[in-house]
Amino acid sequence: MMRWVGVLILAGALLGCAPAAYETPAPINDAAAAEAARVAAEVARLRTYPTFGDADPVEWDRRPPERHPVHGIDVSRWQQTVDWRAARRAGVSFAFIKATEGGDLADPMFDAHRRGAQAEGVPWGAYHYYYFCRSAESQARWFIRNVPRGAPLPHVLDMEWRPHSRTCRLRPDGRTVRREARKFLAMLEAHYGRRPIVYTTVDFYRDTGIGGLDGTEFWLRSVADHPQKTYPGARWVFWQYSGTGLVPGIAGEVDLNVFRGSPEAWVRWRDL
Repeated sequence: MMRWVGVLILAGALLGCAPAAYETPAPINDAAAAEAARVAAEVARLRTYPTFGDADPVEWDRRPPERHPVHGIDVSRWQQTVDWRAARRAGVSFAFIKATEGGDLADPMFDAHRRGAQAEGVPWGAYHYYYFCRSAESQARWFIRNVPRGAPLPHVLDMEWRPHSRTCRLRPDGRTVRREARKFLAMLEAHYGRRPIVYTTVDFYRDTGIGGLDGTEFWLRSVADHPQKTYPGARWVFWQYSGTGLVPGIAGEVDLNVFRGSPEAWVRWRDL
């Protein structure tokens, strides 16, 4: 045995390599092993690749959402009845819940939804529907007033055009939109300790250049094709692929979403 070790060391020297390359590998770090075991245990609890119904199904081109393992929903006052246990067992792995809108509107179902999700172990984050006739600062303060700390997921800034609004149809230029978004995101990050995600739509993304926000993760709506086609080159973490989903435990239609990544990536991202 010693003869072969000597040969390997000599060969390493001749090749300009350090002899350490042939030594016994160091044992796996205990902390890394514990983390790998934790992630594996969490993944085992997930129901991956669920199949939900859809009231208005789409024929997907090559990259259907079913290929993504981790699915979730977003809810608001329009979902009056949610059996969170049934939804979780059906494969709902996360939920984004509407909390506020503008600077003075709070969703009446927010507390019921977040408590229901929390009781059944469904990770949740809250979202704010942005109103272009109020300042970013006033809207961030309103959100903070209504949403407690302790959510398992980062919160969300929902920015999209409001062509049917009865009170505000302003369409600020892209520079203004990005400036206001940065203010809102910074205030929430300072308060909650994690930078919010930005949710948006195809036309808003195209018109404002909001995808250029540094250090920001995106949740993109695309209900007729894959984001790779509708948002070419965009970086995204969540994809909202349907607004007409049918999920066990939820009365009526609900938005469906996927996480971009493996179950292991989901657990690590969720627990950042």
